[in-house]
Amino acid sequence: MKLGFIGGGNMAAAMIGGLLQKGFTPDAIQVAEPMAERCAWLTREFGVAVEEIAAETLGADVIVLAVKPQQLSALLRDLPPLRPGQLVVSIAAGIRALDISRWLGHHPAVVRAMPNTPALVGAGIAGLYALPGVSDAQKTQASRILEAVGGAVWVSDEAQIDAVTAISGSGPAYVFYFIEALEQAGIELGLPRETARLLTLQTFFGAAALAIKDQSAPAELRARVTSKGGTTERGILALEESGVKYAIGLAARAAAERAKEMGDILGRD
Repeated sequence: MKLGFIGGGNMAAAMIGGLLQKGFTPDAIQVAEPMAERCAWLTREFGVAVEEIAAETLGADVIVLAVKPQQLSALLRDLPPLRPGQLVVSIAAGIRALDISRWLGHHPAVVRAMPNTPALVGAGIAGLYALPGVSDAQKTQASRILEAVGGAVWVSDEAQIDAVTAISGSGPAYVFYFIEALEQAGIELGLPRETARLLTLQTFFGAAALAIKDQSAPAELRARVTSKGGTTERGILALEESGVKYAIGLAARAAAERAKEMGDILGRD
């Protein structure tokens, strides 16, 4: 499988690094990146071929669109026609698969993917949606590419990608927000900043690792920590009284609504 990346930013670099670790060779990957300094870095870091012109990547079996959403329409309209068997995988946030297909002259094999920033450390999760023209073999190719930097889940309705965006795409920011708040609380309770940071980060890491390994419902895991009349129960009660769970739901719904709005706006001609 030959891969052509259009765009060489942070997410593309994470994917390239993950693919190389999973057995891809540098000569199987080509990148189109307009910034000369970034081109030099990609070549130096990964040993892959990098060109400044997007059309140079079009001989690949799979083309990964990794440019800013606002740039995608004009870029795709300027490309020459693709071969019928080529797969296009887009990681451009908010751009719907049908719009990408239309801008490519109604190319049938388009997969829309929503990865998240933990992909930068090989711990990402991506939601994927395929147009009907994508074959099972091409879905396997798309999964293999995204799983190079974490996990991948498929959805059957593209509207669900807006929910994926709200939960896992925006989700790291919610986690960082909670980390920020808990670390600050530790400092205000008298802990040194470095100690508060270490305690907070390791607690989030350990709790997530335990939830993955144990696979019990989150409510059950929480109950095991929450002794009757204890410190955790008092803290959970304060969260409930402050409406934290409700606020998290509001945040997710707001993010999903914005994802839909972006699809509507950016998909216009």
